[in-house]
Amino acid sequence: MALSGILNIDKPAGWTSFDVVRFVRGRCGERRVGHAGTLDPAATGVLPVLLGQATRLTEYLVDATKAYEAQVELGVETDTYDMEGDVLARADASLVSREAIEAMLDRYRGVFLQTPPAYSALKRDGVPLYKRARRGEQVELEPRPARVDELYITSLDLPRAGLHVECAKGFYVRSLAHDLGAALGVGGTLAGLQRSRVGPFHVADAVSIDDLRAAFEAGDWQRYVHAPDEVLLHWNAAILRPEGATLLRNGQVLRIEMGEERHPAVDSLCRAYTTAGDFIGIARVSDSTTLKAEKVFAG
Repeated sequence: MALSGILNIDKPAGWTSFDVVRFVRGRCGERRVGHAGTLDPAATGVLPVLLGQATRLTEYLVDATKAYEAQVELGVETDTYDMEGDVLARADASLVSREAIEAMLDRYRGVFLQTPPAYSALKRDGVPLYKRARRGEQVELEPRPARVDELYITSLDLPRAGLHVECAKGFYVRSLAHDLGAALGVGGTLAGLQRSRVGPFHVADAVSIDDLRAAFEAGDWQRYVHAPDEVLLHWNAAILRPEGATLLRNGQVLRIEMGEERHPAVDSLCRAYTTAGDFIGIARVSDSTTLKAEKVFAG
């Protein structure tokens, strides 16, 4: 049976996200390998790598809430919004107070508009913005909706401020560092970043590249592979009798009966299992009595 699952990898600094994918693909024997959410090369932390049929669940991990531990260098402004770029300005940040930072952080909690960095992987007319920026092109950046659920100071040793961020997809921690510094009047740039969580996957449980390499060499690397449905454990679950499981696997509509107390919303998604606990796939509650296959996984 083909392998299907997810590796929770602690990406090291200096590696691109695709470097990690290439490393895994070259050793696992499975050609369908992808990651869920790009990390900048200088960043570290959780990079979920999906194998086989689990790659069909990438969108649900990309959409999941993420957590970051950021180090912001106040008093420095760079063109890339991190320490990899050229310094544009310097200022004295020694008089910035914790109270001033706390007051400014209120601007970046909840839902608001955020302008992405010019040096980002966002595309304009099919070309990544960072390529346009490196060519010296002027790029008009449009603010985009962003959502931050948690944001607080974890350390303060000026000019360095540590921040914990929990956010929805599409949020740029580099923009936060730049915007916070600008709001404080001294400039700011991202000096360090660790992604500590993607959905259910935490950095404390992630496997390092060195440990994964050793496991590949020992032939026991599959002990690090998580079941595909771990991505979906916060969803409702439908347990189907054999005849229902067969109908769903064949893409047919399945009539169901659900109790009123825990009735899922119409048009919501749920995970589906056999009575033996085998994961069938994702189903959509198309109306109050009907389940329809959304994505079916081979048994």
